[in-house]
Parts: sequence; C-alpha cells; structure tokens
Amino acid sequence: QVRLVESGGGSVQAGGSLRLSCAASGFTFNTYNMGWHRQPPGKEREFVARITWYGDSPDYADSVKGRFAISRDNAKNVVYLQMNNLKPEDTAMYYCTAGRAAGIGHWGQGTQVAVSS
Repeated sequence: QVRLVESGGGSVQAGGSLRLSCAASGFTFNTYNMGWHRQPPGKEREFVARITWYGDSPDYADSVKGRFAISRDNAKNVVYLQMNNLKPEDTAMYYCTAGRAAGIGHWGQGTQVAVSS
C-alpha cells in the first residue's frame, strides 16, 4: 500500500521558515520523481516543486524560486521542502506527490501552512 505522509506544517510569520517532510512507503522510492503541490484557500491546486528520482534537476514554480528548496534522501525514503522567507500568499495545504514520466501517481493527505503578515 502506497503511503505519503507529510509533516512539518504550521503557523509562521512572514519572513519565517518551515521545513516540510514527506515519508514514503509501499513503493520503490528511488525510482519515483517526487514533488510538492499546494492548494491555497479558495483556489486551485498548483505545482510547487519536483525532483527527479536520482535527485538531479529540481524544478520550481516561479512564485517560489529562490525561496524554496526541494531535496530527497533515498536512504530514508523522505522528500523535503525547505521554505524560507515565507509570504502570506504561501498559505496553503501542501501535498507530497510521487510519479514517473507518465505523471503523478500518488498524493499525500497534506499538511497545512499558514503565514501571517
């Protein structure tokens, strides 16, 4: 059974930092591309970041470039999202994803991030 369990969300003031973690199980982690999406209140879900199965070529949404960093530990089956200089518009439910070339195959349940001004 595939499981993606996010943690690390919370409330923070603008300019602060959070690190999200996603613990994966039930599939061969080091053969999947991993990523993060988010859904702000009242808006559509949107792409945030992704990293290939071998940890190269991270890709980011323009809105988070230079502030967020995605990384993975294939020995621990964990993917991280380091979020710095957070802004109120980063407030959202953050979802971990796992996928291959055909697209995203699995989603986590999400972790809430709230940034106050």
